[in-house]
Amino acid sequence: MDEQFIINGGKKLKGKIVVSNAKNAALKILAASTLTSKPVKVANLPRIEDVGRMKELLVDLGVKFYSDTLDCSRLKKTDLNYKIADQFRASIVLTGPLLARFGKVSFPHPGGCTLGKRPIDLFIEGFKALGASVKKTGPIFTAIAKNKKLIGGKFVFPIISVTGTETLMMAATLAEGKTILKNAACEPEVENLAKFLNSLGAEVSGAGTPTIAIKGVKSLKGGIWDGIPDRIEAGTFIILGVATNSHIKVENCEPNHLDVLLAILQKAGANLEIGKDYVIVKPAKRLKSVDITTREYPGFATDLQAPFTVLMTQADGISLIHETIYDGRLFYTDVLNQMGADIIMADPHRVIVKGPRLLHGKKIYSPDIRAGIALVIAALLAKGQNTIDNIYQIDRGYDKIDERLRALGADIKRVSHNT
Repeated sequence: MDEQFIINGGKKLKGKIVVSNAKNAALKILAASTLTSKPVKVANLPRIEDVGRMKELLVDLGVKFYSDTLDCSRLKKTDLNYKIADQFRASIVLTGPLLARFGKVSFPHPGGCTLGKRPIDLFIEGFKALGASVKKTGPIFTAIAKNKKLIGGKFVFPIISVTGTETLMMAATLAEGKTILKNAACEPEVENLAKFLNSLGAEVSGAGTPTIAIKGVKSLKGGIWDGIPDRIEAGTFIILGVATNSHIKVENCEPNHLDVLLAILQKAGANLEIGKDYVIVKPAKRLKSVDITTREYPGFATDLQAPFTVLMTQADGISLIHETIYDGRLFYTDVLNQMGADIIMADPHRVIVKGPRLLHGKKIYSPDIRAGIALVIAALLAKGQNTIDNIYQIDRGYDKIDERLRALGADIKRVSHNT
């Protein structure tokens, strides 16, 4: 039995919604915990499918979970379970810690959604830069460190990669000598991971800048991770409030992580009250179109591109949406056109959105996490009833999203159906 969302759109929303801890931080903290044999406490993990898959992968390796504490002292193997790792992209970040601690790791190409099968060349070249050899046998890659120990080195990322930066940063914590990572990702989640690693006894400096230095240590101790707010979830809820012209308060967020989004929303005419750890969205008189180009942090986040595109279907004028990070991330716009949007694909990386347009209810399919939540926003805007299939992809990134939206007054229900 699969599940789907049934959404009756056109309702104004009202109330408060609390942002969860960051998915993209939690997954890396779980992976980093395998660097030490001492207990690690991870409080308030987001209750989403990807975190569930990471826990399954860790248990398969021999990790013991005691409530919110991990015991990685008795890992029994270093080969990632193919069936589990193939289900989500973040499985790849486990390779760095396992290679660093045990000198060997075997792994399949990570899976996930339609965007999941992305190249892993950066990881392989990064491991080689730290002295490991990498070979491929069938669908399995195996990385081996000489004498079971990585050696510090310099690696320059040809393109900025968040998971690549995090994976090599973790690998370098137990390497002999010093490692320099250049053209590194600057996301808050990278900085949060470095802070956590340092609390365990690692020596990482420069996280949050393009150059990160890691001085290898012999071992790490235990520690605690309290989490950081999920900036993508926060941004998505803010866009939802603006798109539905509602009055909602987005709580437990870090507005400083959303500076570019908030500035662009205000340029578009959004009525926002920005606090220290909250953003209040108030009804606005008129939205006008603005162009965006996705960039690495602190630029406009690619994970907010799809929700913002939905918003632009309600704005007056013509906007250009330029996706520079991922191939294939604009194909969901065809679904929006089926709902009544007027979007022209100029090329695989750019679409032109004409608004405002009245959207209508349809039976639609969620292709991935971020396009999926964008389609939920579109359905909440649309006139009539919408059915969204493949909502597992949405559950991968958003905890109990239907319950949280119902608390705001949305007409959304989760139903089971036969495939």
